[in-house]
Amino acid sequence: MVNRAFSAPGKALLVGGYLVLDPQYRSYVVALSSRMHAVVSQAAPCDEKSFKVTIKSSQFNSDEWNYMIAGEAPFEVRELDGRKNPFAEKVVEVIMNYCQPSPTETGDILVEVYSDPGYHSVGTSMLKRNSYKEFRFHDETITKVPKTGLGSSAGLVTVLVSALLSIFKPSLNVRAEKDLVTIHNLSQVAHCQAQGKVGSGFDVAAAVFGSIMYQRFDPELINNLPAANSIHYAQALRKLVDETDWKFEHENITLPPGFRLIMGDVNNGSETTKLVAKVKAWYDLNYPRSLDIYQKINEGNVSFIEGIGKLASFSKESPSEYNCMLQSLNSGADFETYDIIKQIRQAVDQVRAKFRLITDESGADIEPPVQTQLLDQSLNLKGVLTGMVPGAGGFDAISLIVTDNSDIPSQTRNDGKFSSVTWLNLRQQNTGVKEEIPEHYDKFT
Repeated sequence: MVNRAFSAPGKALLVGGYLVLDPQYRSYVVALSSRMHAVVSQAAPCDEKSFKVTIKSSQFNSDEWNYMIAGEAPFEVRELDGRKNPFAEKVVEVIMNYCQPSPTETGDILVEVYSDPGYHSVGTSMLKRNSYKEFRFHDETITKVPKTGLGSSAGLVTVLVSALLSIFKPSLNVRAEKDLVTIHNLSQVAHCQAQGKVGSGFDVAAAVFGSIMYQRFDPELINNLPAANSIHYAQALRKLVDETDWKFEHENITLPPGFRLIMGDVNNGSETTKLVAKVKAWYDLNYPRSLDIYQKINEGNVSFIEGIGKLASFSKESPSEYNCMLQSLNSGADFETYDIIKQIRQAVDQVRAKFRLITDESGADIEPPVQTQLLDQSLNLKGVLTGMVPGAGGFDAISLIVTDNSDIPSQTRNDGKFSSVTWLNLRQQNTGVKEEIPEHYDKFT
């Protein structure tokens, strides 16, 4: 009986929304402490001509998907009960065609999936614990529970890829760069195919590598793959994953000392694909003016990234003055005497202003008025450096960069302006996918 476990972090794309789709632009992605988890086990082979892969999520009304694997590449992946889960299905299909197991030598596989509380709105869920972990269990199926926008699909795909790959590649080591790149490439293919399009990939990259400065790969790498039912698919997939240089950047980063990220869930998720489609239509219709607007957004993005770098340098070069700056932020004093803080705030203001313009003109709710009001009010709280609607925007959670000593929940308690916000217990996490201890997922009560 094989038994291994893996987890991968959620993410917040602080700057780079929409521009991240173009390989020329940099983005800043913070990995978060809320993680997706997968525990995999395999029964002994029984010399049958097929085997079953079961993916189970007991957190969500006992959701379960059963895939029968038979034959040889290209593998036919069929869900026995007709239940749809495109992300799970594509991971199974990609892994089978990459690893090409022999059904007669492969026992049934069970993957149990868990997600940390930050991924979904609390609702009427019940918190259950054991000595090591705690998860929220919901009465509804996973499709009916609102998401907070932390990248649950990217995290799910990454841990499923890691778990299934570990069955067919027992030497898999998620601390080795070569194996991480393999997990990344397989996860990007599965995630893009499940979405029906090639996305920017920043969410999968953060799930694999942690907090990163990211520039995307060429989408044609995945677009040029043969259809999954083609006899050439498995060979082309292996060549793409193992032999091709994807030429994407994933430089590890961290927020400056004394700062952390806090997310505020407004319990009303958004459909990123619809937002992206509206923005693309607006961009094409308004070109080249839209390019000028994107360049202004990029200037703000670059200024933000440079400002964060200056803060990190400031903390090392003048630690006492740096601590004074943090205290000024915490007290709500005139912290704008610090040019670095002014630079970061002005950079984010510039980005937000242009996205509000695109919101007005495209009909895509990147920063809708209710989020504008919430962010502007948040900037008046003690200890807040800046804030934004991360990623593609919309009605997902807002992100604030705050000092370690700030207490945002206490400041906003009983304040009607924040009555719709649930502050999520999150922190930055620099580690991407990592191996866990299987026994830590036993018996939640």
